[in-house]
Amino acid sequence: MEKSNHTVTEFILVGFTTDPIIQLVLFVVFLGVYFLTVVGNNTLIMLICNDSQLHTPMYFFIGNLSFLDLWYSSVYTPKILMTCISEDKTISFAGCAAQFFFSAGLAYSDECYLLATMAYDRYVAISNPLLYAQAMSRRLCICLVMYSYTGGFVSAILLTSNTFTMDYCGDNVIDDFFCDVPPLVKLSCDVKESYQAVLYFVLASNAIARAHNWLHTGLFHTSSAILRIRSTQGRLKAFSTCSSHLISVTLYYGTILYSYSRPSSSYSLERDKMVSTFYTVVFPMLNPMIYSLRNKDVKDAVRKLFRLTQS
Repeated sequence: MEKSNHTVTEFILVGFTTDPIIQLVLFVVFLGVYFLTVVGNNTLIMLICNDSQLHTPMYFFIGNLSFLDLWYSSVYTPKILMTCISEDKTISFAGCAAQFFFSAGLAYSDECYLLATMAYDRYVAISNPLLYAQAMSRRLCICLVMYSYTGGFVSAILLTSNTFTMDYCGDNVIDDFFCDVPPLVKLSCDVKESYQAVLYFVLASNAIARAHNWLHTGLFHTSSAILRIRSTQGRLKAFSTCSSHLISVTLYYGTILYSYSRPSSSYSLERDKMVSTFYTVVFPMLNPMIYSLRNKDVKDAVRKLFRLTQS
């Protein structure tokens, strides 16, 4: 790996605003969002682990999604909260690289690979319901999850090593609330074309390729399988099992592709700051709601839990 000639030893995270009143308001808002994220994802994981009715491949993947969302949010939110209430807004060069690495690894594992895996799972469940349990064996499910983790963190290593071997000489102020590609590109002395190629390669091999796979398998083939179901009630039930996944994928891929699929010359940090807030902080809070509020099995598991606690 080529050694960087950077002279920057730390970065300053500007955050959203310098107004102390607004910072206090944002602290309360982000604290509330983080609390809901932790409670929601932990509750969903606990329900899936404890309720035997939820010991199926679909909920195995949803449980892993909640686990990744929990840690994904934890990479960002504690530092955001500190930035809102503390005068010290610095983050070390190594700390910035670590935050960048774990955020990239968790994001690619979670929303790129795992969502594509979940689309395949729904397709198998709808197209071959009688052979579903045999086709989606526990061993295959574990292998698919391990593949998601491996693919995500290998991509994170590639992206992080190339990002933090660029030259950062001079300004160290990151006009954002976390270490991300757009603000770091703005601070680099010289963004080489090779870095832009690496960035597009990682994006294409992860988000774009997974989105294409999801559209091909999760939308086209699954929709075809649903339409082949003869009864209207059967089609509605099949669509209901896929609707939560459709909402989750649409929200995530829409924001992530908007943020990273543009050339560096068109980055607008103020605009991108609002977009990145959604997929880094808000989205991990929404996933448990998306996959539980519309899900009869999860509602039944919650009722069982309440009955056990009251007895």
